[in-house]
Amino acid sequence: MTASDTKTVGQRIKELRRAAGMSQSDLAAAMGRSESWVSQVERGVQPVERLSVLQALADALTVSVRELRPDAAPAEEVEPEELTKSNDLDGLRVALTGHPALGSLFEQPPAEPTPSLADFRQRVEEAWTLVHASSYAALSDHLAKLLPSIEAAVRYAPAGERTELHALRAKAYQVAAASFTRQDQADAAWIAADRALQAAELAGQPLEVVASLFRMAHAFMRQQHMEQAEQSAKSAVAVLAPRTEAPACPPEELSLFGAMNLVLAVINAREGNRGGTHEHINRARGIAARLGGDRNDFDTEFGPTNVEIHAVSTAVELGDAGLALEVAQQVEPSGLSPERQARFLLDVARAHAQRRHVGEATAALQEAEALAPEQIHDHHLARGVIRDLIQLSDPRIPESLRGLAERSAVV
Repeated sequence: MTASDTKTVGQRIKELRRAAGMSQSDLAAAMGRSESWVSQVERGVQPVERLSVLQALADALTVSVRELRPDAAPAEEVEPEELTKSNDLDGLRVALTGHPALGSLFEQPPAEPTPSLADFRQRVEEAWTLVHASSYAALSDHLAKLLPSIEAAVRYAPAGERTELHALRAKAYQVAAASFTRQDQADAAWIAADRALQAAELAGQPLEVVASLFRMAHAFMRQQHMEQAEQSAKSAVAVLAPRTEAPACPPEELSLFGAMNLVLAVINAREGNRGGTHEHINRARGIAARLGGDRNDFDTEFGPTNVEIHAVSTAVELGDAGLALEVAQQVEPSGLSPERQARFLLDVARAHAQRRHVGEATAALQEAEALAPEQIHDHHLARGVIRDLIQLSDPRIPESLRGLAERSAVV
């Protein structure tokens, strides 16, 4: 066996990409994938088992499939179980395609027994657990089965069960929307959020409609469609604002109103609008003060801590590194999810990088990596700040930064 035979598919792809003079973003564009996906493949985090994906990679690199994987089998010999090994959301994308329950329009009964409401509740809860764990292979398989099942159930269930089924359907599609956004598949996130919105309306749950708009706004932001993101958030804020003026306004409504103001703060920051950014941050601070503590209504993690995390993030977006670091010193994020804590540390690192503090920025990234390694290795902002730090410290790149760059597949 030669040394070449022992190399992983990811290592071969990296070598061939570099030999072709392609960056990860070049290969991602040729594949119709995200740069994060290419990074995962090269590091072995994202398995590539399907022959169709191998062939697409080979075509993009202008090599044969056998150069990527010498033991690649012909298409007809690929084992069916290999189709479920990938850590992407392709299976879920397929499940999202077309009419969700076309057979019901032609009075075709469900192919399998309909699960109980209790079973659907548990399966939706499991879906949120999987997305928080970034277990996308399991999540894709889970939702690809759950969504068609619940779509069929809601069309055949007794009238008394349909309202709750619509509500569970809305939550399931919100999981899908959040997952697609985190995997840089914002087009699919938009579709999932729209279906969540429709299901929430049929369930008679207007706050779930707003939560669906929250997912939709994030999908639009990920696509850089700021006008549409702003419209999604503003439409919710316009309706909720007068309701939140009532002293007895339910905390769930206050949370969503605050979360939507944070969305608007981010949008304004990305557009360079300082006045608008500070207006929405301050409005969110007021709402958080009324709530009196951190909450997680509709999986938004809204509360005083998350407001200050957004204050740091928006200050970085505006180039106000000093303000970002000043606010960050007052933040204690340990009560939030690892994802939120890691994102806070990423923004701290970005602020330090803006001030050319290589050591401090690297330390913040390492701390974030310990909390959520895949998030830091694959997030486009993290990879960008690592590149900036390498340029700032070249030619004497610290070993800690070299290691971080290697683990993130950043050249």
